[in-house]
Amino acid sequence: MKKVILILLGLTVFGSASVIGLDALGEEQVAGGMASTAGRGYAGGAKTGDAEGLSVLNPARNAFDTKVVFNVNFLLEMVALEKHGDNFGVNNISMPSFNLSFPMGSYGAMGVALWQSYSSNIDEEVSVGKNSIETTIEYQSSVYEIVPSYTFRLPVIRNFSVGASAHVVMGNSVRRLSMGPNTEDLSAGDTWAVGSTEISDYVDGTWEIKNHPAYYTGAVQYRGHQSSFYFSYTTPHTLLNKLDYNFRMSELDTLAPTKKSREIEVPAMFATGMNFRFMKRNNVMMDLALRGWDKDIENIGGSFNMESVTETQKDMLVALGFQRDGSPLFYDPYLDRVTYRLGGWYKTWYVKDVYELGGSLGAGFPLGRKGTTLDLSFQGGKRFADSGRAWDELFFGVRIGLMGVGSWGQTR
Repeated sequence: MKKVILILLGLTVFGSASVIGLDALGEEQVAGGMASTAGRGYAGGAKTGDAEGLSVLNPARNAFDTKVVFNVNFLLEMVALEKHGDNFGVNNISMPSFNLSFPMGSYGAMGVALWQSYSSNIDEEVSVGKNSIETTIEYQSSVYEIVPSYTFRLPVIRNFSVGASAHVVMGNSVRRLSMGPNTEDLSAGDTWAVGSTEISDYVDGTWEIKNHPAYYTGAVQYRGHQSSFYFSYTTPHTLLNKLDYNFRMSELDTLAPTKKSREIEVPAMFATGMNFRFMKRNNVMMDLALRGWDKDIENIGGSFNMESVTETQKDMLVALGFQRDGSPLFYDPYLDRVTYRLGGWYKTWYVKDVYELGGSLGAGFPLGRKGTTLDLSFQGGKRFADSGRAWDELFFGVRIGLMGVGSWGQTR
C-alpha cells in the first residue's frame, strides 16, 4: 500500500500559492479542492447525484448514487502579494484531490479520496538591506490525507442516509532560510574576514496524528423531492510534526542536528448545508463550516528572530452557490447539456485577523455518451490581513476536473 501511495505522490505536485501561515500549517484546501465544488463557491455539500463525486465534509451523500464516480482535479493559482508598499507575485500548479466512489445497492456505498488539507510552497531569493544581502526563503510542506468512507440509506426512512469517513494523515515539511554575508556593521578593511560565508537553517519533518491512526467524520443526509440537507461532525485531533533542525555554515560546517516535535491541536469541526431545487434543473445551495481554534500554533522554527507562534481565531466558511444542471439527454443541443455554476464565499482563516472573500464561475462540459464530464472553474478574490504581520493577497485560480461516471460491476 505504501508503495502505491508513494507512486501517486510522485506523479502529483502538492502546493499552495499563499504565503499566509507558512510557519504554521500553511493554506487550507477548502472542501476537498474539487473543480465542480469550487465553481459554485464551495457550496453544494448537500447536493446528491452521480455527477457530484465524494464529499470530504459530507460522506453521507453518496448513499444516493447509482453509478461509479471517479474524479481528479488540478489547480493553477496566481497570487499578487502586498504589505507596507512591498509587492511580489507567486504561482502554483497542484493536484489538490482525486477520489473514487462506487455504490453497492442495498449494502450502501463506499469511497476513497486522496486530498490535501494544508500546504505551503514558496521558493524565493531576495536582497535585503543596503548591502543587498542575498537571502533564500524556501517552504515546502504538505499535510495530505487518505480518506476511506462508507455510507448507507436507512432501511425504513429511505430519504435519510448516514455516513462516516476516516482521515489517515501523512505528509512532509521542509523549511530553509539562508542568508549571505552581512558587512553592514564592518569597516571596509575588515570585510575580507567575512568572505562568502552563508548561514543556513534547515528544517525537515513529517506529519502524522498523535497516538492514533486517523481522525473521523460522521454525517447525516436528508434528500427530499426539492430540498436536501446534511449535518456533519469531524472529531478533534492533534497533528504531530516531527522535525530535524540542521544549522549550517557555508554548507561546510554543520552542527549536530536537533530533533524536536511540535503538536498542533486541531479542534472539532461542524458543517451543514442545504440544496433547494426548482424548475427541475436549477439549484440554490448554501453551506456553513465552523472550527473553533482556541490555542496558538507553535511555528516550525524561531531562528533569525522570527515569531515563535501563530495566533489563531475561529475558522469559518460561509458559501452560497447556484447550479443549473445540464440535460441528461444525449440528443439535446450541446449547450443545453452543459452544467453552469456560479458562487461566492466568505472565510475567516485559522490565522488571526486573516479573512478571505471570493467568487467563482464554472461549467461542466459533457464528453461522450457515458457521462464523463470536464469541469472548469474560474475563481478570484482577496485575502485581508488586518494584523499587519501577514501579506494582503489578491488571488486568481483556474481549476480543472475530470469526472468519470460508469457502471462497473453492474449488469447492462
